[in-house]
Parts: sequence; C-alpha cells; structure tokens
Amino acid sequence: MATVDIKVPSPGESISEVRIAQWLVKDGDVVNKDQVLAEIDSDKATLELSAEVEGKVKLLVQADTTVNVGDVVVKIDTSFKAEKKSKEPAKETKPEAAAAKPAAVPEAASTSAASATPVAKAVMADKGISADQVKGSGPNGRITKSDVSAYVAGGIKADAVVMNGWGGKRDQNRQKMTTLRKKVAERLVAVKNQTAMLTTFNEVDMSAVMAVREKYKDKFKETHGVGLGFMSFFTKAVTEALRLFPSVNGQIDGEDMILHDYADIGIAVSSPKGLMVPVLRNAERMSLAEIESGIKTLAVKARDGKLSIDEMTGGTFTITNGGVFGSMLSTPIINPPQSAILGMHNIVDRPVAVNGQVVIRPIMYVALSYDHRIIDGKESVSFLMAVKQMIEDPSKLVFGNKEPGEVLLGL
Repeated sequence: MATVDIKVPSPGESISEVRIAQWLVKDGDVVNKDQVLAEIDSDKATLELSAEVEGKVKLLVQADTTVNVGDVVVKIDTSFKAEKKSKEPAKETKPEAAAAKPAAVPEAASTSAASATPVAKAVMADKGISADQVKGSGPNGRITKSDVSAYVAGGIKADAVVMNGWGGKRDQNRQKMTTLRKKVAERLVAVKNQTAMLTTFNEVDMSAVMAVREKYKDKFKETHGVGLGFMSFFTKAVTEALRLFPSVNGQIDGEDMILHDYADIGIAVSSPKGLMVPVLRNAERMSLAEIESGIKTLAVKARDGKLSIDEMTGGTFTITNGGVFGSMLSTPIINPPQSAILGMHNIVDRPVAVNGQVVIRPIMYVALSYDHRIIDGKESVSFLMAVKQMIEDPSKLVFGNKEPGEVLLGL
C-alpha cells in the first residue's frame, strides 16, 4: 500500500499556523487528483487544500482545528481508484420500475447539502436558502454560486425565508470567528489605540464627471471592454493628489517616516469572507481603462475567494466606497501601516449655492481619515481639496492643477 502525505500549505510569509475551517470530504472517501479536500483559514486569506493524487483519504485532524503550516493533515492511499463517471446519457427509468426498486443515492450526493463553496454559502445566507434546497453540480455534489443563482432564478417559495430565519422561534446561532475576522478585529482596534486618527470632510459636485461618464461610457466600454465607473476617476485624482502631498502616501516605522514615490492603491471590496482590500500596483501610471480593468479583476477574485496574499499587501493608500451600500457619510478607519484612507459615499441631489443662485446638484460627501502623527491638518485638508477640484473639473486629471493653455505654453 502506497500512501501520500498531504501537508498544510503556507498562505504567505510570517504565517505559521492556520485553521481547518471545514472538510469537504469524509474520512474514507475515494477522491480524484486535484479535488478540493478542505478550506483553510489564515489571518490574511482563505485557501483550499487539494488532493495531490487519486486515492482513499484518511483525515488526521478534526474540522475547526488549528494546525501548523507544514503539518500532515491527510493521508491518501493510492491503491484505491476513484470511480469514473460514465459519459453515457442516463437511461430513462419507467415509473413502475422505479416504484419496485428505489434508486440508490450515491454517497457524494448525500453530502452535497453540507458542502458548498464560500460564495454559494454567502448567497444562500443572504437569500435565506438552506443547502438542502439546492442541487449541487460541483465535484462530489458541491453547491456552487451558479447552482444557487439557478435556484433563485427558478423562484424561491414564499415561506422559504420565514422557515430559515425570523420565524419567531427565538433560536440563537453561535459561530466561531474565522481567523481572518479575528485578525481584522485586532487590527482595527489597534488602529484606534495606536494612531492619532482624525477625519476631515468635504463635498464634491459630481455634475462634471457624471457628464463625462454619460457622454463616453458606451464608447469607453466598446474600446476597452470594461465599464466606466466613478472609482477610476477618484483613483486617478487620488494618485495626483498624493504626488502633491507625499506625506499622505507615507507611513511611520518606529521613529522614521517612510515616503513612497509610487502609489499602490488599496481598493476595498466586499466578499463572502468580509471586507477585502486588494491593491492596484503603481496606480499613478495607469490610465482610467487600466484602473477599471484592474479593479474588476481584483473584485472578481475577492468574490470567488481567489485573492493571493501578495495582492492584498503592500498598499500605500486605501479608497473605500460605502456609497454602493447607501452610506451618506462615515469616518473610515485607516488600514495600517498606511496613514490615510479616503471614504466615498452615495450621490444625492442636493440644493447648493452656485453664483448666488440655489440649484440642485448631484453631491457626494467624501471623508479622509488620517494619522495626525505624520500628516498635518493643512496637508490633509489640502489633499482632500485637490481631489475635490479634480473631480469637479476632470480636465485637471489630465493637466494637473494647470490650465490646458499653461501646459501647452510650458508655463
């Protein structure tokens, strides 16, 4: 009998232990090569443990157990071979034959209700759908996001939500915090305790940038293959403002200040595991199309749980957009070791004074939280004013703070 040891992979540098979040197979199951065996939580990301060979598995640790990186958690007996699925179409069974002899249910199908991808679980929880209502099409009957979407498209029964929540039973559901959630909690508390965090606010008239977007969005998508959103305008404005006020792009390291001559911008995106902040490298060198494409790629990876450690570390400044959820105003918390974060919010038609007249304009409130130890009040306010001016006059995104004529004449 030949056995292969499956060890816990390293999620990244400085991580020495992880948690077996859940097993996706049972002890004694015969699995295929590359089949996902378990989901593993670390303080930075969630990753999957896959079978390196085909064979019968022996699970060495229980779910919800903390293990060290490099520990052997599964042994696979390669003398067993997984059953090959027939490619022939299933023959139609006559009703009387089915009544005489019930069809056997494969073992994999019996576990499908308990096995679902993280994205599928999040969607089911949001829609109030239980796993046994959805038929899984993934490996070993695992439920995928597309399976849940297909179920929703088919129509959810009116009593489904009532039966799976808010049913008046006064039940409680205690869940252990994931390693990632615990780490996020620790970092956020540390920021409040270890930095001199302040927040400054301003309002931005979105009329000009909305007009540009409306005029060019169709041609932009046709040319570049991605939609034109407001995040790319703000990202570009931020990189230009960081060039003018480098301390906002810096960080404190002991008794030193580190200033960066590049802008690695973290873009906060929502995912089934919580808020993720993937990073756009050298965003100061990107066009609007490159920014939009980069954000789309990272957002899809976040939703699918495919972000790598490298894609979530090393940012110099962060942008978060609570407006997509309807937030009017907030005080975002700094993402350490960075020293500042910009918060975007929803766009609402508001009465404002323009040239002595009250007019209705689409207004967004913006907030800059910053570490007062490295960023002075004048710099923080001036930085936010620079972002405001570039959004209200998009030509400044191309020509900086100079007029087009001044750039042409080299003034």
